[in-house]
Amino acid sequence: MSNDNTLFRPDLLARYSANGPRYTSYPTAPQFRDDFDPADYLRAAADPGASSTDLSLYFHIPFCDTVCFYCGCNKVATKNRAHARPYLDQLKREMVLQAACFDTRRPVSQLHWGGGTPTFLSHDETAELMAATREHFTLLPDAEAEYSIEVDPREASPETIAHLRKLGFNRLSLGVQDFDPVVQQAINRVQPLEMTASVMQAARDTGFHSIGVDLIYGLPHQTVKSFSRTLDTMIELAPDRLSVFAYAHMPQLFKMQRQMDPATLPSPDVRLAILQRVVERLTGAGYVYIGMDHFALPTDELARAQAQRTLHRNFQGYSTRADCDLIGFGASSIGKVGDVYAQNAKDLPGYAAAIDSGKLAIARGVRLSADDRLRRDVITQLMCNLELRFDEFEAAYGIRFAETFEPELARLHSFEQDGLVSLGTGKLEVRMAGRMLVRNIAMVFDRYLGQQTLERFSRTV
Repeated sequence: MSNDNTLFRPDLLARYSANGPRYTSYPTAPQFRDDFDPADYLRAAADPGASSTDLSLYFHIPFCDTVCFYCGCNKVATKNRAHARPYLDQLKREMVLQAACFDTRRPVSQLHWGGGTPTFLSHDETAELMAATREHFTLLPDAEAEYSIEVDPREASPETIAHLRKLGFNRLSLGVQDFDPVVQQAINRVQPLEMTASVMQAARDTGFHSIGVDLIYGLPHQTVKSFSRTLDTMIELAPDRLSVFAYAHMPQLFKMQRQMDPATLPSPDVRLAILQRVVERLTGAGYVYIGMDHFALPTDELARAQAQRTLHRNFQGYSTRADCDLIGFGASSIGKVGDVYAQNAKDLPGYAAAIDSGKLAIARGVRLSADDRLRRDVITQLMCNLELRFDEFEAAYGIRFAETFEPELARLHSFEQDGLVSLGTGKLEVRMAGRMLVRNIAMVFDRYLGQQTLERFSRTV
């Protein structure tokens, strides 16, 4: 067995790199069924046993002023701001429908606006949507909750940031991707450094609790040297959290990616070298490697949650609020209520038709089996806490862990020989060298992977 306990092992990363889920849910989205019965969602929402858990609200705002060529999100590119009006009205009607399904005395401890570009909405429209949210749900005070919004610095002035803080948002997530002007031109996202710095300073001046920034490696024209400059600049800006995603080039699924010349994409070796530089520079600057593509300062709530074993994952990635029921609003949004996942219609016409007829827009979903619940817990613990304590699962599920997962533990012996995990009596621990391959480790416990093609998933490295 390797005794190497370093975080970055290029030989192992290259060997284990494969397509695999990100496990923002288990079962993953390919297992959602088109014949899902929304009645299962309604029963889960009305379950009196859930009254002790908080609520988390997600609003999907799909509109973007311009399209970024790399993007795989569910979006609508338009310069016509009038398109937001009917959608906003539909969101408000959906809130009425969803609120009728829940005990709305349950506190909301987490709220997130994603997209698309939520700041596509005007100041009056954002105020209107937040006021409607407070009318139908019980939002906890600022100090007790996380209210976050994704912001595009290209259309968010310091006045916009101050307005969002006044509405109650206390965490900001900024898309940057890369500061290099050649890369920005190639991906159709020209965003001068001054725009990003101005938004971050405004967020600090107005008392946002946390600022997160998204970067992407593997984009056209990126090199180790060019991305190192982006990292140096970002470290100077000192966000509380950083997400550094690997670009997934899947032009067969996302046609806008065909606008980029594949010959300009960095080779697998260069991508790996860029990733190595990311890990070295950010951990050297004091950021904690949370897992997958996330880094956080030790003082950030994300790092504290992992240290306290309360970290969680949902459809926005790593989360500080475990055990919330998640209600999704808007086209393509996904909710998780009890043992049910439910996804709204992905297209705007389908979403609008359902809401306008007075029905929830649920188009597909899945109700978890007992085995699904167990494996979801296992995978979540691996992804978030980087360990499994067998006695916890035995007490919670009435199983003998080593017997129930005998085939999976046998498959992990090769991981152990490579120094990625440590298998002891009653415990599985992800070692330092295995942290960047935690998706691969979690995949061992996924019983669906043999039943579906892995090509629809991104690379694990």
